[in-house]
Amino acid sequence: MKRAIEKDLLNWKNHPRRMPLLLRGARQVGKSYVVEKFGKEHFENCVTINFELNPEYKNCFNTLNPINIINALELVTGEPIQPEKTLLFLDEIQECPQAIMALRYFKEKMASLHVIGAGSLLEFVLNDTDFKMPVGRVQFMYLRPLSFGEFLEAKELIKLKNYLDSVHLTDSIEEVVHQKLLSLIREYFALGGMPAVIAEYIASKSLLHCQEIQSAILASYRQDFGKYARRTPHEHLQTIFSKAPGLIGQWLKYTSLDPETAPATLKKALKKLCDAGLIILVYATSASGLPFISHMNEKKCKFLFLDIGLVKRACNLDLPLLFNEDLILINDGALAEQFVGQELMACMGKEEANGLFFWTREAKSSSAEVDYLVAVDSNIVPIEVKAGAVGSLRSLRIFLNEKKQSPFGVRISELPLSFTKEVITLPFYLIEQLPRMVKAAYTLNK
Repeated sequence: MKRAIEKDLLNWKNHPRRMPLLLRGARQVGKSYVVEKFGKEHFENCVTINFELNPEYKNCFNTLNPINIINALELVTGEPIQPEKTLLFLDEIQECPQAIMALRYFKEKMASLHVIGAGSLLEFVLNDTDFKMPVGRVQFMYLRPLSFGEFLEAKELIKLKNYLDSVHLTDSIEEVVHQKLLSLIREYFALGGMPAVIAEYIASKSLLHCQEIQSAILASYRQDFGKYARRTPHEHLQTIFSKAPGLIGQWLKYTSLDPETAPATLKKALKKLCDAGLIILVYATSASGLPFISHMNEKKCKFLFLDIGLVKRACNLDLPLLFNEDLILINDGALAEQFVGQELMACMGKEEANGLFFWTREAKSSSAEVDYLVAVDSNIVPIEVKAGAVGSLRSLRIFLNEKKQSPFGVRISELPLSFTKEVITLPFYLIEQLPRMVKAAYTLNK
């Protein structure tokens, strides 16, 4: 299964001033698979050290000296570890914080050796107040569930994927192609982007078997709660995890999660689930300038979940609904907003963490809310997820009138691709192409 991040890994491998790499992301998004596949394809050998399966390897990192570490690893694994020829993969590296600290010295004393660390619960170590991160000596990349484009490649629909990569903003997409792509979007809504689910669907073509795997993934996340925090009760993690899929796109209100528990307690539990990559928070921003985070309102945020397929399964949505209803209307628009957020994160550089934002104006006479904001070449682009017939784009137009630095916005829907001077109408299947489409719109508007 090919992943887009493989190109970024190859660029990292060939960079003359590369640093040791930490690959971050939730459990079961395919980090180990991607790294080992990359190692086999681009190195003479790949040596994997899994600290969870083999905790005895931690003893090799009692020192921070790379030469001593490599000598010890070669003795216990029986495999050669040679600069420029070997990829050293430190899997589940959060189990050995000393190994993370050692990355600094690999950069300083053995920079020619390619080293990648990965771990699903890595954020808990990195965010620990007692942990000293080797700042400036380590590079980060983020792996997420498969995007729609990666889903097309996994299904070997390469011509369709190439077509999406090349379609121009002013092109007219044939109706038969448009409908075919929308039918594939519906498949993706049902499946999501978890690698195990996609692999099962390609092998068996059974949506029911895929639902079973989605249920198993959700159960495995719950089983992980014991690893999340010593001082966060399991019941709070379970409560938020269970309710979050049904609150997609809604403003965070702790009373909606559990009216009987203090907000401060729930906030700590929510942070743990965010650190684990299971929940993503989309924050409100005034959009007064870039970066958005400088104008963020931490008290106003909305929920997204790790993966749309897991949302669908957690909410027990009927499969026929996904193949017959307007995509934007399913579950009151929650699945559409989840999908758009997920695809927008796929558009972001693999070296960036989550950075999704929305805009809201609360006024008695004219309140407004724009679903997402993104930055493309230092330009602020507002995005609305609206149904074709009923989407008036009132909030989008209010934003454009108030924020003169945004000459046009984007509407995402089932409608075909089109462009007026004020609005790009982007079908769901082209969200990953949004940066390219926006740049083309700026050129046409000049």
